[in-house]
Amino acid sequence: MAVLFISDLHLCPSRPDLLRIFRDFLAGPARRAEALYILGDLFDYWIGDDDTDDPAANPQATEVATGLRSLREAGVPVYLMHGNRDFLIGERYCARAGVTLLPDPSVIDLCGRTTVLSHGDALCTEDTDYQEFRAKVRDPAWQRAFLARPLAQRRAEVEELRRASEAAKREKASEIMDASTTAIDDLLRSLGYPCLIHGHTHRPAHHEHKVDGHRCERWVLADWRDWGACLECTEPSGCRVLLFG
Repeated sequence: MAVLFISDLHLCPSRPDLLRIFRDFLAGPARRAEALYILGDLFDYWIGDDDTDDPAANPQATEVATGLRSLREAGVPVYLMHGNRDFLIGERYCARAGVTLLPDPSVIDLCGRTTVLSHGDALCTEDTDYQEFRAKVRDPAWQRAFLARPLAQRRAEVEELRRASEAAKREKASEIMDASTTAIDDLLRSLGYPCLIHGHTHRPAHHEHKVDGHRCERWVLADWRDWGACLECTEPSGCRVLLFG
């Protein structure tokens, strides 16, 4: 049986095609898996678990929770990590969806190999403006204050943040928005030279890093566009990318 990894689906009401692909994925490849790991940005934005209290107001989040819980009840454990867009997903929604929330980074045994999992945004250390923003919004005090505001106000603030983020990206060199080699090497060194799987950068690839004489694999997960993608890992075959749509 395979362990599956996905990230950067960016599910949102304006892209019903992505929800359809995700629905088919849960009913197909995921049902045959040993476990499913979602490494951040399952949703394009998240303004709080209370935004899902009324199923009619947020039917997409309700359908996703139902689909993930059904997968869990079929015997496939599901693990979820925060991304840079949905870092406010809380334990209440995770309980509804039957998923286990993971810290970033997390270390697992994958087919007999020590493997570290991350969303990947913390590795983009050359983008100092983003790292300052990330530190601010990950602060528990900031999150408590944000979640205390009315839903409509939170939604408007998120839309404004997204517009500002897109404008800032257009003025940045693409290189600084990629994972930093120094940050990658430091992470691998600190954890005993494991394999690394992450998303975030939307630059799917398979890399080999030589760190202090150790050879370490790094898999970068693909974002979902007009198709879906997952990394499938089995023993003894290793890992391969699957595309579907």
